[in-house]
This record gives sequence, structure tokens and C-alpha cells, in this order.
Amino acid sequence: MQSNGHMKDFVINMLRNNLSEFLYYHNYEHTLYVLEKVMEIGRYEKCTENELDLIASAALWHDTGYTKTYTNHEEESCLMARQYLPGFGYSDADIEKVCQMIMATKIPQLPKTKLEEILADADLEYMGTVSFETKADSLFREMKYINPALTLEKWNEVQISFLQKHHYFTRFCNENREPIKQIHLLKLMESIG
Repeated sequence: MQSNGHMKDFVINMLRNNLSEFLYYHNYEHTLYVLEKVMEIGRYEKCTENELDLIASAALWHDTGYTKTYTNHEEESCLMARQYLPGFGYSDADIEKVCQMIMATKIPQLPKTKLEEILADADLEYMGTVSFETKADSLFREMKYINPALTLEKWNEVQISFLQKHHYFTRFCNENREPIKQIHLLKLMESIG
């Protein structure tokens, strides 16, 4: 398998050069953030080096589909992973695991394995951090570009509903992110109450 550094550079350059400018949230910085978080969560969850390599690969490729489409970008990300990962030395079995992890980030998240749970949690880990408001604002700007009729009031209602339905899967996020996520939820509820 070639060095992950080469693949990381390849994917980040692809995202930098091909993502629409209105993707204020789903940009290459988000991919780098998710990559950092899968490693943090994966180590906490005692993943092997091979497992860490696979979730890191899935994190890198999980939003590449946005270079082609906004809706069903996960399926497009899998097509791209299947196209490029063999060139980085990945077996068909490993590529299938990467694609299953990517699909586990689709909302509603339905991960079936530990690795899928880690990527799903890393993708939404920000909701339980001090970065929540900044990242939520970037996502609002992105969604408003797609739907100019979206108001801040409606967006806050969407966020409240999402936060109420969402739950983390890994022990790391349940212990370290869920309490802060609940604080953000209460603040949002108070802001519209």
C-alpha cells in the first residue's frame, strides 16, 4: 500500500480544486477535521493500525462525492473511492469496508460495525464541542445557498429536531461529546422559546 500521505494530498487537492465555493461547511477543512477525529476516536476505541488506516481512508473519501453532486453524495463518494483506491494499493475487501463506512455517514446514520460507528461519530462530533455554533453557522450559510427561503428561525428548528434525534455510537463521543451537545440543544431551545 502506498503511503497515506500521498493519498491525503491527492484527495485534499481534489477537494480544493473541485468543490463549489458555496460549500461553506462541506469543504476540505471539514474532511481534514473528520480525519483528525477518526484517529482520536479510533485510538480511544483501541483500533488496530489496519483499522485506523481504513477509517482514515474512509474519512478522506467520505465527502469527495460533493465534487460531483450535492444529493446522494455518499454514493458518489463510494464510486470515487472504488475508482481511485486500487491505485493506492487497497484490496477489493478493504474498499468495500471503506464504502460501508462512507455510507454510514448518510443521514439518518445507521452504522453496523465499530469502524462505521467511528466515522459516523467523527462526521458529527462537532455538535458536542465549543465549535458547534461556528460550524452550524457555516452549514446554515451552505443550506441557505441551496434554499434561499431558509430562515434562521426555521434553521434553528431543524437543528433542534436533529440534535434531539441524534445519538452518538462510540464510548468516546458518548462520554466526551454528548454532555456538551445537550447544552447546545438547551441553548437553541431557549433561543426560540
